[in-house]
Amino acid sequence: MCGIYITNIDYKEDRIKKKLREINFRGPDNIGVTKINNITLGHLRLSILDLNIRSNQPMIYKNLSLTYNGEIYNYEDIKDELVNLGYEFETESDTEVLLKGYYEWGKYVLDKTNGMFAFSIYDKEKNTIFSSRDRLGVKPFYYYWNDGKFEICSQLRPLINEKSTVNNKAISIYLDTGYIPSPYSAIEHVYKLPPGNYMVIDLNKNQLTTHAFWDLKEVKLTKASYEEAKQQVHDLLRDAVKIRLRSDVPIGSFLSGGIDSALVSGIAAEISKNKINTFSIGFEDPKYDESKVAEQYAGFLKTNHTTIMCKIEDVLNMIPKYIEVYDEPFADSSGLPSLLLNSVTKQHVTVALSGDGGDESFLGYNYFSFLKKNKIIFLLPISLRKLIIKIKGLSLIRILTQKAIPEKLFVTKDINQYIIGHFTGYDSFQKNRFTEWLKHYTNFKKTATHFLQRAADLNIKLWLENDSNVKVDRASMAYSVEVRSPFLDYRVVEKARTLPVNYRFRNGVRKKILRDILSEYIPEEVFDQPKKGFSIPLGKWMRNELKEEIMLNLDDDFLNFVPNLDIKKFKQRLSDHMTGKADFKTNVWKLYVLRKWYEEFGFYPKNEYEKN
Repeated sequence: MCGIYITNIDYKEDRIKKKLREINFRGPDNIGVTKINNITLGHLRLSILDLNIRSNQPMIYKNLSLTYNGEIYNYEDIKDELVNLGYEFETESDTEVLLKGYYEWGKYVLDKTNGMFAFSIYDKEKNTIFSSRDRLGVKPFYYYWNDGKFEICSQLRPLINEKSTVNNKAISIYLDTGYIPSPYSAIEHVYKLPPGNYMVIDLNKNQLTTHAFWDLKEVKLTKASYEEAKQQVHDLLRDAVKIRLRSDVPIGSFLSGGIDSALVSGIAAEISKNKINTFSIGFEDPKYDESKVAEQYAGFLKTNHTTIMCKIEDVLNMIPKYIEVYDEPFADSSGLPSLLLNSVTKQHVTVALSGDGGDESFLGYNYFSFLKKNKIIFLLPISLRKLIIKIKGLSLIRILTQKAIPEKLFVTKDINQYIIGHFTGYDSFQKNRFTEWLKHYTNFKKTATHFLQRAADLNIKLWLENDSNVKVDRASMAYSVEVRSPFLDYRVVEKARTLPVNYRFRNGVRKKILRDILSEYIPEEVFDQPKKGFSIPLGKWMRNELKEEIMLNLDDDFLNFVPNLDIKKFKQRLSDHMTGKADFKTNVWKLYVLRKWYEEFGFYPKNEYEKN
């Protein structure tokens, strides 16, 4: 894996290298800088395929110069096509295949690729920059564009300078969601290229345009029987794992107590000629600990297994690293144990397989069960639902059904709006919400007729790209580990969407089809247990070990500094959380991380106790 950089700003080479060194962890094996005309290309290399220096970047072929981050897993197939067309190759890398593929087919090379990538190609004859990002946004792509000047980079940090200003609209989105979705970034005039898009900068016309080359299309259900579909999914996953095992460095696999990582590890163990290394993280609190289950799985799969125990001091020590590598405000606290997991994994392997993406495509989250159970409520007119609230009818419903039903179900317009609310939050602690950004994510309403598939589609387009993929990329790159996720093979995503919902969610059992496949590797009685999720006891720690740190940072001066914050509402939530009256850990963590981000980049002064 690597880091890319390209600009037409007239920086000296030392300045470019300094920018690259700020994210040197993305590619510590080589730093390369090339200037052609007024365009400077930079690259950081983490060597995975063809370890020879001949595969260093930027790479040049005729009129084209490439800086590229990622892996094209099917590069050998594309290479064969090019060889048949008369091309010769000097390396064994996918970089050369991508470069010559673009020379031959232009933008249509994207249709041939299966991988995770972000790249830019400078054409010195046309004076254009062609860039693209993979279909599911596994790899990051930031770009600055203002008045004909541009900078492109794998991360935001090198694009921040003394003239940078905070994008308060993006901060508003963050306070609702816990992340900043594409095309926004935390800095004015800096954007993220959305997944499945390519971008063309025409320097002659001083023009930048973006275009989609892939998206989630309207669902067309398969006519295959359940058993036929199960075999098709299994075969496809086998191939997705197989092509991700190509590497010239050691490979391992993350293994939690969940279905997805167990299935990926099982297939990898089946395919690999060598015994694979697996890694899991454990917690002292049994409510969060899955390490014993993962160790059971490893026994059945016959892997070399390593368990990393996560303690409160580990989390405290990781917070500065967390702020450093997640170089935008990012409030998914599971990024902390992810950093710890990758720090130990790097001691054994450079590439690791993961189960990320399985829950989104195969309906694995508890949220899908909740939606299914409560869909009937949306059959009632909203006027009647609001009346039920008004006459306190929820108490009667609770008595009759013996379960609590959230009030938000009764006041949300329709199920699509409720699905959006799941990701944006139903009750903001801002004075006014910035909602214009949602226009980039409303297509899910048109892609499927079944409400659960619509929910899954928004999950893929919004949360997967902007939260899950960011977490995995930054945590792994922080320790120069490349993570490969077979469930994020676009063919797997497309296949899952053709499956009837009841192939994936049957009789209350989520990910039914994956469970049936996994039973060929691990006995069902072993994995048939509640999933605990990859999370930490953050709320508990905030009331104890982290309390002083939190309260010192969320002082009145800072809260008054945060734009658009409803201070009274937030302070009440902070108090309720610290006294144990309610669980507002996510709200508290968002503000804490925001403060640390402001400090990290000089937008807010550090506390006196931190300076000493």
